[in-house]
Amino acid sequence: MPFEEMEFSPFDKAEHKAYRAFELYEEGKISQALLELEDALDIDPASSSLHFNKALSLDTISRFDDAIAEYEIALQLNPEDLEILNSLAVDYTRAGHYDLAIDTFERIESLDPAFEPSYCNRIITYTEMGQHDLAEQMFYLAQQIEPDCALCFYNIGNSLFVRSQHTKAVRCWLKTIELEPDHPQINYRIAQAYWLAGDTIRAHEHFLAEIRKNPGDVDVIFDFGLFLLEVGDVESAKEKFNRILELDPGFAPALFYLAEIVFNKGHYERAAELLNKALQKDNTLIGPRYRLAQYALMKGQTRKARNYLVSEMELGPQNADALVSMGSMFLQIFEQGHEGLFAGFIMQEKSGWAFNDMQNAGLCPELDYATHCLLKAVDINSSNADAYYYLALADAIKGQLQNAAKFFAHSLDIRPDDICTLRDSAALYVAMGKLDDAAQRIEKAEALAPDDVRLKEVSRRIRLARKAEKLEDFLVRFRPRPTHTK
Repeated sequence: MPFEEMEFSPFDKAEHKAYRAFELYEEGKISQALLELEDALDIDPASSSLHFNKALSLDTISRFDDAIAEYEIALQLNPEDLEILNSLAVDYTRAGHYDLAIDTFERIESLDPAFEPSYCNRIITYTEMGQHDLAEQMFYLAQQIEPDCALCFYNIGNSLFVRSQHTKAVRCWLKTIELEPDHPQINYRIAQAYWLAGDTIRAHEHFLAEIRKNPGDVDVIFDFGLFLLEVGDVESAKEKFNRILELDPGFAPALFYLAEIVFNKGHYERAAELLNKALQKDNTLIGPRYRLAQYALMKGQTRKARNYLVSEMELGPQNADALVSMGSMFLQIFEQGHEGLFAGFIMQEKSGWAFNDMQNAGLCPELDYATHCLLKAVDINSSNADAYYYLALADAIKGQLQNAAKFFAHSLDIRPDDICTLRDSAALYVAMGKLDDAAQRIEKAEALAPDDVRLKEVSRRIRLARKAEKLEDFLVRFRPRPTHTK
């Protein structure tokens, strides 16, 4: 008689379906396993093990909220099961419910203080919460129970990595690999730590070791490609990004970095094709519109560049250097739309600052966009001298000269020998009538670059302004006194 036709009691049928679900789970057929488990639960809804196994299956496909619901049902049916409690606490951490996770781990500890996984997994929770001292405390408590727990060394390595203690993280992960050579992505994590520690040779070795074990892991290949780009092996990086597209043709970041490679080689048309293709795959990807805006500006297509930049800005990029570049591009667009006033601002006479009316009339949205990008860059990296420099230019154009002077000063505090900042701040001081301050800035700049023509022009403006002041003083002194008549 075929196995499927044998007679079973209702609970036997549930057990049979649970066993079939286990086989499917082992084969990686999670959706089918879940269907079998749901059928089993229809037969025996009060089985905590069925709810537990369904939750485990849901975890495999990252449906953590659904898994939590199943763990909670299983726990109601079996309130003191340590494995259920531990798995539930882990998922609370994954879902960001850290307080619930800690409460659950502490409940485990009250039931069985020697249950090592409750300390081991609490390392992850405290790491996610940024409470690294407590993460280390959990590590040492776990060590007292199980000194050779590979997962403990892995978890505390993550805590150290987050704190930029990359060398210590490597030592922990090397211990992990010693205890458990097949720990998932362990060589990848070691490669990342070596990379950030500046040991590119060992980073390269561990990237290769990870790819040998997991040749189809797109995330590892992608990070390896970025690493190769950084160390200057552009052709190998290109090969990695193309390999990703063979495995996953819809992986938009790989298209973007291939575009970056050809863009930096000056092949702008091909880069634009790849960038547009990346946006077709993922229109929320940060980066392609920024590069397309640069290309449009190169071709003098300011309206198109502006539209790309506005769209990029709305995505909320978090890279300070990119935001500074976007801010400067908005200023370029302003310049091209207003007869080069921006580019020529340092040559304006004291009486030539007449930008307030345009701003107040709402004719300069590019200045607002530029300021938005640059202030955000400062929020991300307060030591970015270029952000303050361009903020100064934007305020100078608006006629907000005091603010511009402050931003120039911030920029020079960070980068005191920058010739452009010294020159343009000197020109600003000329416009403000602060000729002594202007002279100090330009003298320092000329000492650094004595043959710079633009510095000589600003210096000439200072001399003319001083002569104009002297002439004005002379005229005031020798102006006839008014006569008074009765």
